[in-house]
Amino acid sequence: QVQLVESGGGLVQAGGSLRPSCAASGGTFDRYVMGWFRQAPGKEREFVASISRSGGKTSYADSVKGRFTISRDNAKNTVNLQMSSLKPEDTAVYYCNAKKFLGGGKWMDTWGQGTQVTVSS
Repeated sequence: QVQLVESGGGLVQAGGSLRPSCAASGGTFDRYVMGWFRQAPGKEREFVASISRSGGKTSYADSVKGRFTISRDNAKNTVNLQMSSLKPEDTAVYYCNAKKFLGGGKWMDTWGQGTQVTVSS
């Protein structure tokens, strides 16, 4: 089963940029749909972005569309989230997610430990 480790979070001023990264190990990386989720204090975890196994298809939450870009490197087993024009409401713990199709309509989710992103106004 794949293991995920995030890095690259931090503190940034509104309007700035950050590029969290997620490194995967222990699995066949290109068999996983990869994604980023986030959870702000007192709120539920929410979808941010996802990328298909080949990297050819991406999807974004409306709140980040046009500001965030997800990418993956299947040779390096990494997935990145380029975040630009950051807003205070983007402050959250960002989690990397790996989703593997098991067949029969079932999926298996694996999560990283999260990386804190804080945007000051």
